[in-house]
Amino acid sequence: MAEANLDDIPQPATQEAAAVQEDVAAEQGVRNATRKRWLIRLGIAVAVIALVYALWYFLVGRNAVGTDNAYVNAEVAQVTPLLSAQAIEVRVKDTQAVKRGDVLVVLDPANARIAIAQAEADLAEARRKFRQTVATNTSLSAQVQARGADIAAARAQVAGAQAQYDKTRIDLQRRQALAGAGAVSGEELTSARQANDAARAQLAAAQAAIAQAESTRRSAEGQYAANDALVRGSSEDSDPAVQAARAKLDAARLDLERTVIRAPIDGTVTKRQVQLGQRVAQGVPIMTIVPLTQVYIDANFKERQLERVRVGMPATAKADIYGGSVTYHGKVAGLAGGTGSSMALIPAQNATGNWIKVVQRLPVRIELDPRDVAAHPLRIGLSMEVEIDISGE
Repeated sequence: MAEANLDDIPQPATQEAAAVQEDVAAEQGVRNATRKRWLIRLGIAVAVIALVYALWYFLVGRNAVGTDNAYVNAEVAQVTPLLSAQAIEVRVKDTQAVKRGDVLVVLDPANARIAIAQAEADLAEARRKFRQTVATNTSLSAQVQARGADIAAARAQVAGAQAQYDKTRIDLQRRQALAGAGAVSGEELTSARQANDAARAQLAAAQAAIAQAESTRRSAEGQYAANDALVRGSSEDSDPAVQAARAKLDAARLDLERTVIRAPIDGTVTKRQVQLGQRVAQGVPIMTIVPLTQVYIDANFKERQLERVRVGMPATAKADIYGGSVTYHGKVAGLAGGTGSSMALIPAQNATGNWIKVVQRLPVRIELDPRDVAAHPLRIGLSMEVEIDISGE
């Protein structure tokens, strides 16, 4: 019997190990093939994404600039009393919508009504004084005419006194001529001389009366001229004193109207700071009205983004409050005159040795389509994402 060969005898453990190794190798090959396939797919996906991004950038991305540093703003109206008084009615509250002309607050009108009564009295007094001045003017004119008549009478008296003086002078001369011949007595001569002296005195008195009458007339003319200057070219309504009194009355009536404070614009009441019974001060704001239909966006773009931005370019915006589901349309209304840091209360001072350059942002105003704002209202201060289309540069 032949001797058995040990190598020909089956080795179960070795065969099983070989089988396991073959399975492991096969599984490893499958995994490698799968990994390779997924790597290829990933590479293709990355390439597609890169291609899509490149196409998007060249077709869209490079023609738009955007920022999420944007906020809703509006030209709010400060409600400010124009006179100091106590608030006797407060008809609105915060968050309340109002229309232009709606009554917001009513102030105590007592002082304003007293001022109106005083102004009306002053106006009546001014009218009365003007009519009195007109009447005085007529009286002074009559006095000037009367003084003229006095002068004429005085001149007539002078003429009579002159004639009497001439007569007595001639009589005296005749008697003096006859006195030497003894035809006239001394007594008669003395009487003639006295008569002549009396006539001379009367003539001087008559001439003085003319001077006095002329002086009186000049005084009357001066008074007439002074009084006439107050009314010449004026009527009762155009008299300066009457107009001044009427202006005071108008001012008093205006103050009475201002005791009723009305809404200057349509909007929503915000920051109401007045309470019933409070004495408000002239010029101190008591509330703010926000025109929610006229809001706009202040978008703070980086300075390098604004190279191609121009006024009038179209823009789109999304509000965080609506989760990006609503798109607003608008246009660039203007660029601010300075960066945010330069307009700050305490501007940065870079003239120091430790200066570090910081990218600046410039506010850009975006006006929104009123229809979009009416459909989806906004509030001041809400965050927005803005994108400006610069393809139409």
